[in-house]
Amino acid sequence: MQEEINWFINTIWLFLPAYFANAAPVLLHGGGPLDEGKSWRDGKRILGDHKTVYGTLFGIIIGTLVAIVQRNLLQGFLLSVGAISGDLLFAFIKRRIGIEPGRPLLIWDQVGFVLVAILLGSFIEPKPSWQQDIAMIVTTIPIHYITNLFAWGLNWKKEPW
Repeated sequence: MQEEINWFINTIWLFLPAYFANAAPVLLHGGGPLDEGKSWRDGKRILGDHKTVYGTLFGIIIGTLVAIVQRNLLQGFLLSVGAISGDLLFAFIKRRIGIEPGRPLLIWDQVGFVLVAILLGSFIEPKPSWQQDIAMIVTTIPIHYITNLFAWGLNWKKEPW
């Protein structure tokens, strides 16, 4: 049992840059919308006002700082970029299917960032195993929900999702 607990803790540790990168934009945002208010060819906003320049940069910086503490700079940077990119990708998809910024797309809001983080993080050693990838996807759903409720309770977010 102790071996499984250690494995799980090490898995969380490996993915911490992605988690911090994903959470950081809630704390620092601004600098204008990342899409500069532009619309896609379907006439809908590319990303929306919730995805900001400062939030994007702050997320990558915070995740990378966590990676420096971990002494795993390159992989942590890729996990951070992956997390932010995944969040942006699913914001783009949500706009295409008509979901307004701030409205939920269940499951994808919780795991979208970690899916792209897994993809980018797998290019650098120590490569996560497929078991670690699955563990992070499954674990991310309740972690994301709980942290969002916490941020909403502190008035850091307007919605609890």
